[in-house]
Amino acid sequence: MQADWGAGFKGTGIIRKARVPACVLRDPGNSDPSDLVSCDLVFRDGTLIQIAPAASLPAEAGGLDLDNGLVLPVFADLHTHLDKGHIWPRKPNPDGSFMGALQAAGKDRTKHWSREDVRARMEFGLRCAYAHGTAVIRTHLDSVPPQDEITWPLFCEIRDEWAGRVELQGVCLFGIDHLATDNPYLGRIAARVQAAGGLLGTATYMVPDLDLHLEAVFRVAMDHALDLDFHVDETLDPSAVSLRHIAETALRLGFQGKIVCGHCCALSVQPDDEVARTLDLVAKAGIAVAALPMCNLYLLDRALGRTPRRRGVTLLHEMRARGIDVVVASDNTRDPFCPYGDLDLIETYTQATRILHLDHPIGDWIRSITTTPAHIMGISASWIGTGEPADLVLFRARNWNELLSRPGGPRRVLRAGVSIDKALPDYRELDYYMHIGGQRP
Repeated sequence: MQADWGAGFKGTGIIRKARVPACVLRDPGNSDPSDLVSCDLVFRDGTLIQIAPAASLPAEAGGLDLDNGLVLPVFADLHTHLDKGHIWPRKPNPDGSFMGALQAAGKDRTKHWSREDVRARMEFGLRCAYAHGTAVIRTHLDSVPPQDEITWPLFCEIRDEWAGRVELQGVCLFGIDHLATDNPYLGRIAARVQAAGGLLGTATYMVPDLDLHLEAVFRVAMDHALDLDFHVDETLDPSAVSLRHIAETALRLGFQGKIVCGHCCALSVQPDDEVARTLDLVAKAGIAVAALPMCNLYLLDRALGRTPRRRGVTLLHEMRARGIDVVVASDNTRDPFCPYGDLDLIETYTQATRILHLDHPIGDWIRSITTTPAHIMGISASWIGTGEPADLVLFRARNWNELLSRPGGPRRVLRAGVSIDKALPDYRELDYYMHIGGQRP
């Protein structure tokens, strides 16, 4: 097949002999969720108008023969940090630890995070994600004053500029211990987040008065009609149980909004009875969980001269068994919390499959980067069906083994049936901001 396969679509066309996971089809028929359904896809003026059995359309209709290649819906990334992205060249993590990351990022933010700097890096990250096939992103935004006065107005501008390409959601981020010294801050940041149409978020630790602070966060979220998204127990300390405290607070207050908890790594080292107690509460409270495998592999169980033993990822299989919505997401990219990554959810999904054993069977785990995060974010996206936008990612890989063995292999992204430019931005574009040469853009 020619190198420009699928490059000619202009909003109307046919894709023949595609394989689509049944779990992302709006109408899978009698197929098992783990099946790959062979079909022809017909779209007109950017909308899918027919999904027919493979090879059932007349030959004279033309179209692209995908030769049993996989077709997925566009991706949804539930947990990222666009504002931190790509600072690694000027502020690497000194020792690979969580504390090293926290301190390095804080110093870089204080010194460099001007409006121009944050915009350049956020735009760079968005261009990467878009080229890879992501259409929906939720980003956490460092919001300790005075950074909130720079980042939130800028985020709103970028969100408007990217509308129609990547739908953006913003979450404020601050350590919950900040409330111990700046109590009025919570009301101020909630008002700012509400005005921006965002979500309220904080990083929880086992700090004094944790329950008091959590109740304050929940109550201000209720007062401002805000959903919640927490960073939770990003540690391998088994005494870290703030996830349980969050679930208990949600149930005690009767919180009706959506809640997402990211990381939840401490569960992996806690006794089975503690895990069961916590996860039963999480399920009852309707909390969704985001696993961030690439970042936590880098940060956790690290010690000089010692090989890591533990993977630092949360318990997705046990959560799913209780009906808890679970996703995997990119998290940090090229910053002190994770020096690698390109906001490519196929790379993330591949790594998650290997690390978390999302196979035997593979089942419907592909929903963890498509339909499930989109649903959690309240967005009707990442489905394939008649009447849906022709927002598709086409692969030459014919099955999961080929895709997961070569995640960087050929792919073509269609948005509203139009082939997009998949050229990735050059890292040299950021040289000026990294103070390693280069011209000001």
